[in-house]
Formats: sequence, structure tokens, C-alpha cells
Amino acid sequence: MDRRAKIYVAGHTGMVGGAIVRRLRRDGYENLLLATRAELDLTDQRSVRDFLLSERPRYVIDCAARVGGIKANMSYPAEFLYENLQIQNNLIWWAKDGGVETFLFLGSSCIYPRECPQPMREEYLMEGKPEPTNEAYAYAKIAGMKLCEYIHDEFGMNFISCMPTNIYGEEDNFDPETSHVIPALLRRMYEAKLVGAPEVVIWGTGESRREFLHVDDLADAVVWLLGHYRHKQFLNVGTGQDVSIRELAERIRSRVGYEGRLVFDATKPDGMPRKALDVSALHAAGWHHQIGFEEGLERTYEWFLANVARAAVLT
Repeated sequence: MDRRAKIYVAGHTGMVGGAIVRRLRRDGYENLLLATRAELDLTDQRSVRDFLLSERPRYVIDCAARVGGIKANMSYPAEFLYENLQIQNNLIWWAKDGGVETFLFLGSSCIYPRECPQPMREEYLMEGKPEPTNEAYAYAKIAGMKLCEYIHDEFGMNFISCMPTNIYGEEDNFDPETSHVIPALLRRMYEAKLVGAPEVVIWGTGESRREFLHVDDLADAVVWLLGHYRHKQFLNVGTGQDVSIRELAERIRSRVGYEGRLVFDATKPDGMPRKALDVSALHAAGWHHQIGFEEGLERTYEWFLANVARAAVLT
């Protein structure tokens, strides 16, 4: 990519968007177009239209979304569907009208059917119903990906998509009500260690399996795709390696140094039984992840201690 090109990163204040901005700047891309939620409401069609038609970025990366873990998805399905459809429709359509050279839409591996063969290949999309606990989010992401495909076909524009696996890392959301599994367990076990709690209760049986990709690896993949990928077929982005929630919890307990019991509450949902991506198409295209899980977990915990524990947990 031309390092002078204007690049708009939608959702740059989030964990993924922030990592993408850091990566772009590290690689010498300084003409970055950024707008906070206060400056630009992505659910407002007129505002997004005026912004994109006025600024005319050459590249757009859409990592803006309403996100959350199982609890948040189950509690607010209408908001998850409506807000994500509004955000992505506005960005995709007006980027098309604004003549954007490459638009990259970030989806989610939750688009795949609950009973999907494992590991999940791109062609398995919509061969069954999604996992009920994140159904609304899945339908929104499928719609965004399909809209990019149709624009690619109908208008001949390079509107592409990638479907990342579960992302974690520095700048993650550690809020106990809305966080995903890694930040949630890190915080809960840290707090349990502080107060000497005898046990930590974890939703589900612990038998479901998940794949995790460090956010800096995702940022590297995004920049690589912008410069190299020109096909309408979305690509899975992940490590190709998964772990059970029980094993994940044990690793986190060991790193935090929590000595209490882990109790798995089987009355609560597990979510999808297994969610591992087949990343052979991305590997064949030329990209591989670089950060191992132990390194990524260590970096995430150190960031939590430095930025969240002192500011929130101890107050």
C-alpha cells in the first residue's frame, strides 16, 4: 500500500482497532483517519455518509461493532442485531459510494453453525443454524460479509472480509458484565486471590473448546490482507489451535497464582461445543500467526495489572 494513502479505521478506540492503528503507524502509515464515537455516530446514516463522502479515504477498515461475551449477547440480542447492522450498512454502503479502493470488513467466527464440522472451513457458512447464545451477532456479521461480497461482484470493487477467531490481548475489555472469557477469568481469579475466596465459579461444563488469537497478530493479518488480498471469498484468521475452557481456566489460575477451587456450573450454557477455524486458505495465501498463547496470555495479564487492577479492582 501507498504509505501516503488515507486510511480510515472505524472503531479505533477498541482493542482491535487500537492494535491496527499501532501496527499501521509502526509500518509508516501516518495519514490515518480516526473519529471517536462522540465525533461520529456510526449508527447515523447521514453522519456516516457526509463523513465518508467528504473525507474520501482510499482504504477503510471496519472493526467497529457492539461486542460482548455470552451474557451480554443473551441479555441484549435486539441491540446486538440492530446496532451492528446499522454500523456496518452505513460504513459499507457509503464507502462504496465514496469510491473506496479497498474495504475490509471484520466479522467473527460465531457466524458458523453450532453443529459445524471441525475445524471450520469457509465453505461451511450457513450450512446450519448458529449458536443460539450469539445468534443476533452472528446474523449481523453474516449480513455484512455478504454485502461486501455482493458489492465485489456487482460493482467490481475490492470489498473483502475476514473472520477472526476469539481475540484477546492488551486493551481488552475487563468489565465483569460484558467481557469475553480470557479477560473475565483473569479479573475474577485475580480478585479471588486478593480476598482469599475459596472458589471461582465458571459458566458451563468446561468441556467446550475455543481458539484464541492475540490482537497484535490480528492487526498484522489485517494490514497484510489490505496489501495482498483481492478476492470476494472471506478468509478465516486464527491459529488453527484450540483449547478447552477447563484447560484455559487452569492456565489462567496458574498464571495468576490463585490457589482456590475452580467450580464449573453445568446449569449455565457452554455456548458452541467447539469453535476452531481451518486457516489453511490464509496460510496458503501467505500469512501465519507469530505470537504463541503463553506469550500472549502473559502480555495480557501484565497489561491488566498495570492498567486495570490498580485503577479499578483495588478501589
